[in-house]
Order: sequence, then structure tokens, then C-alpha cells
Amino acid sequence: MDALDAKLLLLLTDAPRLGVLECARRLGVARGTVQARLDRLTEQGVLGGFPPEVDMAAIGYGLTAFAVIEIAQGSRTEVAAGLAAIDQVCEAHATTGQGDLFVRMVAKDHEDLQHVIDQVVGLPGVRRTNTSLALTTPIPLRVRPLLERIAYGGS
Repeated sequence: MDALDAKLLLLLTDAPRLGVLECARRLGVARGTVQARLDRLTEQGVLGGFPPEVDMAAIGYGLTAFAVIEIAQGSRTEVAAGLAAIDQVCEAHATTGQGDLFVRMVAKDHEDLQHVIDQVVGLPGVRRTNTSLALTTPIPLRVRPLLERIAYGGS
């Protein structure tokens, strides 16, 4: 990835609905250059798509919780499949440390969260969970600082 790739990704981060021609105009390069770079970034797995940013609270899921899950040895695939079947589980990461999986989930309210936790705890292979509620999100998921570092230099 070079500076032009990073500038293109920054542009699409700010305005994901821009067309290839408008990206080319704003970056001062040919349309074919932008299209070739988008194709390459997609093929390399750098650019995974253009999903909309959805505010979970605005669609009725105002509680966010994080769970550290300890699982039985050799059951990660089975537990991950079970977690994926729970609609309110947004993401899961295999981790090192005390827990085996770090899971982000959302709920409508505390009662709903209890239902989600009960589903997680009931999965075969889950040994123990430790759940924390997110109170605020002072730094949401971001890639901008890394793209700016690549686009404009820096260590």
C-alpha cells in the first residue's frame, strides 16, 4: 500500500458513496488508476466492501457488552459457530490471556442482555464468561490515523 492507496481509502472513508470518476477527480488521477487500485485493494483483502455504518442504539440496541469467554479445549470452532448463530453477537476474537474468546454483543435492555448471555453460556463448550457493559465509546473503531500515516508520511 502506498500513499495514493491510503488517500483513496481516506476519501472513501469520508464519502463511501463516491463513484470512481469522482474519486479520480478529487485525487487528480485517471479513472482507470482509481479502478485498478480499488480492484487490487479488494483482491489483496485490504478493502472488504462498503457496508453502511449503523448506529446500534438508533435501531433499538442501546446496550453494548463485552464478554471474555473461557471454552473447553478443542471447542473453538463449535463455540464460534454457536456464537455466530446468536444475532446479537456482533463480533468475536480468539485471544490469549485468561479467556479464549473476546465477544462484543448488543441488547435492547438489561433483560434482553440477560437472554443473550444465557444463550452464550448455554453453548456446548463454553466453560465460563465474564461480561462487562460499555458505558460510552470515547474512541470508536477507526482506521483514519493509520491511513493518514501511510498517506502523508510518519513513523
